[in-house]
Amino acid sequence: MEDIDLGLIKKRSIRGVFALVYRTLAIQILGFAANLILTIFLSPSVFGVYFVVSAAIAFLSYFSDIGLAAALIQKKEPITDDDLKTTFTIQQALIITVVIIALLLSGFIKSFYNLDNEGILLFQVLVISFFLSSLKTIPSIILERSLKFDKLVIPQLAESVVFNITAVLLAINGFGVTSFTVAVLLRGIVGLVAIYIVSPWRVGFGFSASTAKKLLSFGVPFQANSFLALIKDDLLIVYLGKVLPLSQVGYIGFAQKWAFMPLRLIMDNVIRITFPSFSRLQGDKNMLGRAIEKSLFASAFLIFPSLVALIILSPYLTKIIPRYVKWEPALLSLTFFSLNACLSSISTPLTNALNAIGKIKVTLYLMVFWTSSTWILTPILIKIFSYNGVAIASFLVATSVFIVVYLVKKYVSFSPVIVFYPLFASMFMGAVLYLLTRYLPLNLPYLILSLLLGLVVYFGIIFMLAKEMLVSDIKLIKENIFK
Repeated sequence: MEDIDLGLIKKRSIRGVFALVYRTLAIQILGFAANLILTIFLSPSVFGVYFVVSAAIAFLSYFSDIGLAAALIQKKEPITDDDLKTTFTIQQALIITVVIIALLLSGFIKSFYNLDNEGILLFQVLVISFFLSSLKTIPSIILERSLKFDKLVIPQLAESVVFNITAVLLAINGFGVTSFTVAVLLRGIVGLVAIYIVSPWRVGFGFSASTAKKLLSFGVPFQANSFLALIKDDLLIVYLGKVLPLSQVGYIGFAQKWAFMPLRLIMDNVIRITFPSFSRLQGDKNMLGRAIEKSLFASAFLIFPSLVALIILSPYLTKIIPRYVKWEPALLSLTFFSLNACLSSISTPLTNALNAIGKIKVTLYLMVFWTSSTWILTPILIKIFSYNGVAIASFLVATSVFIVVYLVKKYVSFSPVIVFYPLFASMFMGAVLYLLTRYLPLNLPYLILSLLLGLVVYFGIIFMLAKEMLVSDIKLIKENIFK
């Protein structure tokens, strides 16, 4: 692969952001509608089964990679055929081993969580889907190295359509956990076919010791970082499935899913683009600093108001939406997970920048701190606040964002103050929404009207505070999208 010049990096990055966000918006709208229907027709315990089993698979998946994919994306030099084949060979050897172990552990998983036959079948299908997903790694790397983000969304779109439509149709017809089982399997098959259509790669095996050694120098610390994230998040869910009733785990999963939805829509796309883009810019710290500022502002501009609106309006939605009152016990957790997401929208791009410039050990130390803090605080707060303690602990750990800002500024000059504009505007919007919902009638039309008025207030304030910046960004977008 040939190196990409700075102008092309800027152009493809901006186009990639819009391609992913606009196309992923369609996916999220579908996912939003599907999740709404599923939470109406499925019980908290069914969600608890899916949440716990998915976390168990995520735990096993971290043993299937040693950071080689990230190493290929971050690599300064062009990637070679030896790089691709060595990565694919090592990865598949690890994945096949993990799949065999996971299937052999099916009986243990079934008894550990007291799952019925439907629950353990879901686990086994997720294992198979995990293997299918691994086969997409190399085609995805090729696209990311070339910054061709618009093509990356096509398999994701196909997977989302198949998964959500299948799960909803089966749930409506009373299939319970099996709704997820069939949807997961079809999603894996469709996604695999789609990625090889948009990014063909002739599967090949090979091994180069020198290539492996060079890639592992970045890959092993990166994967250690990911493994700690696994212990902090997914293994914690596995633990929760044992110490809490599945209905309470369902409340946690419900709250986390809705609170993190803006992150999935916006932050996942930003990360997908900024890691390879920052990696290409690591030789120009001035331009990298400006790129970090742009990513922080874009994330906060979209995520902060979304989460503030969710916190204010969610109590009313549980009363308006049919059969949604059962989720009222999850509202406190929803608030704290939303606050966590606000802080994560700042810390995630910054740790992404550290990884992109090769400071992987710094992020590893951060992850050690976050993991240990989570596991210390969560059991203590569960005893005090029951299942709500999980979300409270996650928020307290997320307040360490100030440490991340300090560390990044040691290597790259940028201004974190840029996020205060959307923060202030979002808080003002939240106050307006709170007043409107207190005095307007409790029904869907008035709730929508309140939200629209709140958004008008938000955009008005943000325009007054950051007019020059917004005009500059719009001009930059127009230059790179339409020319």
